[in-house]
Formats: sequence, structure tokens, C-alpha cells
Amino acid sequence: MSTQTIDAHTLRRMFLGGAKNLELQKEYINELNVFPVPDGDTGTNMTLTIMSAASEINALPEDAGIDKISKAISGGSLRGARGNSGVILSQLFRGFTKGIRDYEELDIPIIAKAMERAVETAYKAVMKPKEGTILTVARAVADKAVELSESDMDLAAYFEQVVEAGNKALANTPEQLPVLKEAGVVDSGGQGLMTVLEGAVHIFNGEELDLNFENLPAAPAMPQGAHKEISTDDIKFGYCTEFIINLEKEFSEEDEEKMKEFLMSIGDSLVLVADDEIVKIHVHTNHPGIAFEKGLEYGNLCRMKIDNMRIEHQEKLFNEAEKRAAQEAEAEREAAKRPRKKEGFISVTIGEGMSEIFTGLGVDHLIEGGQTMNPSTDDILKAVKDVHAETVYILPNNKNVILAANQAKALVKDCEVIVVPSKTVPQGITAMIAYSPDHSPEENLSRMTEDMANVKTIEITYAVRDTKIDGKEIHEGNIMAIGDKGILSVGDSIPEVALEALKEVADDETELISIYNGKDFSQRERDEFSALVEEQFPDADVEANYGGQPVYYCIISVE
Repeated sequence: MSTQTIDAHTLRRMFLGGAKNLELQKEYINELNVFPVPDGDTGTNMTLTIMSAASEINALPEDAGIDKISKAISGGSLRGARGNSGVILSQLFRGFTKGIRDYEELDIPIIAKAMERAVETAYKAVMKPKEGTILTVARAVADKAVELSESDMDLAAYFEQVVEAGNKALANTPEQLPVLKEAGVVDSGGQGLMTVLEGAVHIFNGEELDLNFENLPAAPAMPQGAHKEISTDDIKFGYCTEFIINLEKEFSEEDEEKMKEFLMSIGDSLVLVADDEIVKIHVHTNHPGIAFEKGLEYGNLCRMKIDNMRIEHQEKLFNEAEKRAAQEAEAEREAAKRPRKKEGFISVTIGEGMSEIFTGLGVDHLIEGGQTMNPSTDDILKAVKDVHAETVYILPNNKNVILAANQAKALVKDCEVIVVPSKTVPQGITAMIAYSPDHSPEENLSRMTEDMANVKTIEITYAVRDTKIDGKEIHEGNIMAIGDKGILSVGDSIPEVALEALKEVADDETELISIYNGKDFSQRERDEFSALVEEQFPDADVEANYGGQPVYYCIISVE
């Protein structure tokens, strides 16, 4: 390989270097979140996103080319994307890999065009791009990459100047976003991106970085072997066979069904997980070679594994994961037999009380997450499949989940997906109440969006560090009330802070105030606070419900 180009092996190591560097610095990046809340998770979201891609890369054979590495980066990050920062990072990877996947080696002009394509792809994914964010930093990197693409410098010098341009743009983000300047931090997403790039460049320059990864958050895992006492006489199909197909041609829903039918004709305990890039297969059969041959019709194989279950029975090959695999396979077969519903609903939720409310309103599938852990694109895709409806409504209920929901929508081909852009749980509850089975999906989206726009939300939590934001001095341990547009009040008492915030949000036109207490705010405390609210707003109806959410003492809805 020329010192002026990057081959597949180097690209692989550079990507893993970027992933490792991000993993090492994720807590620092979390600390850069403007709001000092205990769920500040930009670093965590970006790390989980890139680690999903790293897992896919580690599953590839050592001699995999740039095309296969590109598919692993793009597919893994798209499915593993969490939060706005993670989704934008995945879109940057998606655009970049589209620009490099057809080459055996990468030179400066190819890299520059790929970086430019990365930024174009990411900007298109965000409805209202905001400057002073990860997008600004990415564009600065791409602009410098293109500017220098006609020079005759070597790659080391090229990367040095490109990274320098990115860090300069990152340092300038507080001048573009006043909220960053007030808090005294740079943009956390931009910092995450530069951390990835710097890790990749460290590897290119020959610097030492441990590229071993433990507990990678992989895509759906293959079942492993076990500890269940089973008579070998009961084993009808003797070989536990697992493999991954790296797709080289289209694998349609019809192809998926045909593959399942074929594999079930030669075995049982089938688990098949497919997406645009790969197909993962687990099957018990007496003819592993035939299963492999069938897979080769669609692409090349990797991670092939065969266990003779009869011979290895004495070593207790099968564990509970094997049993679950069979149960999942049976559940999938049963789901396929179910008639497709006309409409179904998915809601991201936090806390058992909130979950019960959404279930009572007709939500089919609940995804635990939201503030404390943003669900991934893959989590949402699985939920869409589970709902099994012609039209599926998704309620993100968190502004940091909407992009992942839209990304999942773009990947679904067999049903209509409607993302209702709810930014808070109370908005999601109002949207569900507004739904009517007598209206079309378009009419329902309009009704739901219009009604939830009238909902104002207040979230009461505590500060995890000292900072200054929205003109308010905040100290670690303070109680904070966060509204739809920023910090409303700060103090030492939950009722006092919440009531002060309510006075800013509610007015004489307020008709309903709903209070949802979290798991760290007792029913007695909630009822006492509700009584204070009723005194302060005698013309409004005040409802008290158990939410059970973590982190947030109470969530208040004002309509």
C-alpha cells in the first residue's frame, strides 16, 4: 500500500480506533451536555451507535474489503443509532461509506468527496439544521478536506490539517449558540465527532491504542450453547448451525420467507434476522452444508459455526439461550400467521405508571426508554415488526428520539409508518387521546399534532453539576424545573420549584393540570403538592397520576 492511500485493513483499524477513543471519552462528552441533568447522554448515545458498527466489523473476516467494511459501518450504525447525536453520526457514516465503498484503496480526492457526501447526507436527515452543533463541525471538516484535496501533501499532513479545522470549528460553537457560551462548554456532539476522527488519525499515525472491545452492543445475537439436561434421543436435528450472509444482492421479504421455508424443511429452531446489509441465521439441521449453500445464493458467508449437539451434549452445550431461540422462532412463526391489523401504536415510555396509561389508551407496543436511555433505531424497527399492522403510529415522546424514529420509518418497507413528533410523555398521551379510528392516517396525524401543540410540559429533576444557563445559577444538587424551552426555576424544594414553574407556564386560560409523580416522589408528597396547585389555580382541573418514572421527581402537563 502506498503511503498516499488507505487500504481495507488500515480503514478497519482506523474506524475501530475512532470507536475506541469515543468509548474512552464518553463520560467527558456526557459532561458537556448543556443541561446539568442526570440523563445527559450525548457521549453514551454516540458510543452505543458506533459500537454497534464496531460489532459488525469485528464479525467480518480479516480479509474483508472496503465494500464489506463500508456495509458493516453503515448498517451497524444505522440500526444502533440512539439519540439525535447518534442518528446524525450514523448519517455521516452512511454518506461517507457510500463515497468509498466502490474502491479498493482510498486516496485524498476519494476521501474528500466522501467527507463532502457525509455532510450532505447528515444535513438532509435533520429537518431544521442548527449551527453550532455536530453538523457545523462536520461541515468544517469536509470543507477543509475538499480545499486540500488537490494538494500534493501526504495523508498524515492532510489529516492533521483536517482535524485542526474541525477542532477550530468546535471551539467556535459557543459563539454560534449562546446557550453553549453561557454554560461555558463546546457542543457535545461536535466533541464526539472530533473524538472519533482523532482516534482514527492516531491509528493511522501508528500510535498505540488498544482495539480490543468487551461487551460490544451487537445487533441481534446468535444463540449460544448450554446447560439444559436433554436426552440425546430427543435431538432430531444434530447440528447447531449459525452463519451470517453479507448480502451481495437484494434480499426481499419474499426471499426471506422462501429462505425460512427452506431452512425449516431441513431443520428446526430457526432464528433469522434480516436487514438491508446482512442476514443472521441460526438453525438446527442434519445438513449444515446445505444451509450454507443456500446462503451463498445471496452473498458471502462469515461467522460460520457448527456444533454437533449429540457429541457435545455431555459438555452441556445448550443453555437457556437455546431455549429462548426456539421460543422466539415459534413466536415469529405465530406472528406471521396473525392477520395484519389495520392500525397499531408504538410509544416510548418511562415508568410503569406511564406504561399503564399508554396501554389503557390503546398502545400496542411500549419501548422503555426516553430520558434515561434513548432507544435505538433497531429497537423501533423490532417494535414495528411486532405490531404487525398496515399503518403504525410511533410516539417518540422525547425530542432526542424523533430522529431515530424517522430513521426507522425510512427503513421500513412493508407498512406505512407515521411518526407523531411528540417531544414529551404528556404530549404523547394527548396525541393518543386525539386519535380517532374514523379518520384517515393523514387526518389523525394532523389532529394529534395539533392537539399536542397545546400541551406545555414541566419536568422536575436535580442538577448533577454547577453551571449557569438561561440566566440562572445552578449548583450540584439543586432542584430544577425544565420547561419546553429551558430552565424555568431552580431551588432546594421540589414543591416550591414546581409551583414557581407552574406560575410561569399556566395562566387564566389553563383548563387542565396533570401531575405524574416519579418513583422518588411519593403519593403523599404528590397529593400535598396537588392541593397547593388547586389553591393556586382554582379554575383549572388538577389530576394526579402515578408515573413511576426514574430521574424526574414529577412531570407536569399544562393544557
